[in-house]
Amino acid sequence: MAIPNEKEKYSYADYLTWEEGERVEIIDGDIISMSPAPSRRHQEILGELFIALSVCLRDKACKAFIAPFDVRLLAEDKRDDEVDQVVQPDLSIVCDQHKLDDKGCNGAPDIIVEVLSPSTVKLDRWTKYLLYEKAGVKEYWLVDPANKSVEIHRLVAGLYKFQGVFTKEDTIDVELLSGLKLDLEPIFA
Repeated sequence: MAIPNEKEKYSYADYLTWEEGERVEIIDGDIISMSPAPSRRHQEILGELFIALSVCLRDKACKAFIAPFDVRLLAEDKRDDEVDQVVQPDLSIVCDQHKLDDKGCNGAPDIIVEVLSPSTVKLDRWTKYLLYEKAGVKEYWLVDPANKSVEIHRLVAGLYKFQGVFTKEDTIDVELLSGLKLDLEPIFA
């Protein structure tokens, strides 16, 4: 069954009734169709990031989750039919275990990573940037496979502050994760 197109706005309750297979997100109640399967390079970089971060987090309260993984933003204390922000970031790091349930994450992850694809640049750089900032995601990383770089934005007083662009020669100090250092060379190898 295809996703219905009979309502002006959709909620997480609607989302739960749709068949698995077609990947979509809901932003401000609007259905956002996700692009076809990401490129091989996108998947390689995402896989390397997931492995590196998961290993570093093995003995910590924080956990890394790779897409597809439902993140319900601005959803705290709301019923499913009131939640109109459901995204599937490429990578989510959640440190507050109370936000995790069998459906995914109910609230803002600590870090969200999106790997840019040509078809998602505007969505990731503008729409999701503003949504993640509003929802209180502490760090937002934009990974650019073409330029082998990671752009980091950190939430400061409710607004994102640009932290810099890091390339494959750099090591990122991930302050939110107890000073974790992430070497980008193997990520982009």
